Amino acid sequence: MSRIGKLPINIPAGVTVTMQDNVVSVKGPKGEMTQAVHPSIKVNIADGQVTFEIDEKFEGVTAKQKQAFHGLYRSLVNNLVVGVSTGFKAELELVGVGYRVQNQGNLIEFTLGYTHPIFIQLPPQIKVETKSERNKRPYICLESCDKQLLGMVCAKIRSFRKPEPYKGKGILYVGEVIRRKSGKSASAK
Repeated sequence: MSRIGKLPINIPAGVTVTMQDNVVSVKGPKGEMTQAVHPSIKVNIADGQVTFEIDEKFEGVTAKQKQAFHGLYRSLVNNLVVGVSTGFKAELELVGVGYRVQNQGNLIEFTLGYTHPIFIQLPPQIKVETKSERNKRPYICLESCDKQLLGMVCAKIRSFRKPEPYKGKGILYVGEVIRRKSGKSASAK
């Protein structure tokens, strides 16, 4: 058994979890999400908890795959429950001279030292807030109930200017530390 898969998920107040045709639906104050579950995993919803068990009679996948599915689907459903109850938040900052960011609704405009500005249209499930204050780094705050979508959007934004180790410039998560490298050393005489 998976150590993660054995843990029950507590359902917070205001959140409802239902199961129909191997699809778990979670509804809460922040939204509604669904997750398909492999038939080799049994989902039990009772007493304000969701538990997962491996169906030993199911054939078609190996025992090792069943154990992997056990932990995987428990984590995915837990992310749904946390997402619809409290939500997820990612904070990014721009490090570099002349780097700027601003948004109009879900359209973000980046000025990152290229010859042209970069525009990205975010999905409607993501709320965005940008700040550009004097003597502070430009800041982006992204909020969503979908952890996977939020991670993909953050990865896409970071790909515009990946943090580099020589000058420390780029788009970083707030609090992220970049290991700095020294540049070319002076040649020996």
